[in-house]
Amino acid sequence: MLLKDFISGSVGGLEFLYGHEEAKSVVFMLCEACLGTKSYTHIIEPGYEIPKEKQPFLDAAMKRLETGEPIQYVLGYADFAGFRFKVDPAVLIPRPETELLYRMSGEAVARRMRMMAAYGRTGVKVLDLCTGSGCIAWSLALSYPGTKVVGVDISEAALGIARGQDFGRTVKKSGASEPLFVQADVLSASDDASLPDEICRMGKFDVLVSNPPYVRESEKSLMRKNVCGFEPELALFVPDDDPLKFYRAIALWAGMVLADGGSGFVEINEAFGPQTARLFMDSGFLNVGTVKDFCGKNRFVRFTK
Repeated sequence: MLLKDFISGSVGGLEFLYGHEEAKSVVFMLCEACLGTKSYTHIIEPGYEIPKEKQPFLDAAMKRLETGEPIQYVLGYADFAGFRFKVDPAVLIPRPETELLYRMSGEAVARRMRMMAAYGRTGVKVLDLCTGSGCIAWSLALSYPGTKVVGVDISEAALGIARGQDFGRTVKKSGASEPLFVQADVLSASDDASLPDEICRMGKFDVLVSNPPYVRESEKSLMRKNVCGFEPELALFVPDDDPLKFYRAIALWAGMVLADGGSGFVEINEAFGPQTARLFMDSGFLNVGTVKDFCGKNRFVRFTK
């Protein structure tokens, strides 16, 4: 089969899910992963023939995509912050918006590193609550060698993905430390004694970051099938009558584990920007503020202890 014909037919088969432009992007991503082609290969090489041994994979992938399954699950990976992460339906697919959360927390790590270096100290410590695939935890650990990162999640399946990320060569080359991943229910902690032993042994953390569940159950009907039909509900949804439940828990954790002067960053539901900020203010944190995403929507809250 000619590449141009495969692309034309495949885009047509996905348009009902994504629209024309996004369908093209999905098909181009599939072709690049399988064939090594670019988005323009079928134009500059109209006679490009798909190798026969590759056709079965492409056909099987398209059947999965036509059900609404995300391309990242079909390929088994997603790119985030310049790194490639393994993903499967046990974890959320990293979003571009969440890269902003990584960048903000990374800037705080860099500031803390400079401050500690002035006093001859090293070893900035970061706590990533609701770590999922570990994309934030790993990205911070790899980008800021010497940083000690702990990722926490309730899902053992998600932690299996996080622990299994393949960055051995990067770790060895950069001198970075692999994150420690700990199973715990963020909602269950009530005092220091209820924190996991691994957290207690770390002492105080310099930075806390979290992308917790924040989509209301009533918003499920507004979401596309490729999200609510495949990504883990445990990592997405909160009840309508208590949409800020995770932020109360995060504020409690931050009060217990953040060092004085430490920074916190959380991703939020755009509908609750002021309310989420007020929650952290009322919990005694300083410099609380909302931060907008690419679309100008309230997407994050930052705070310091």
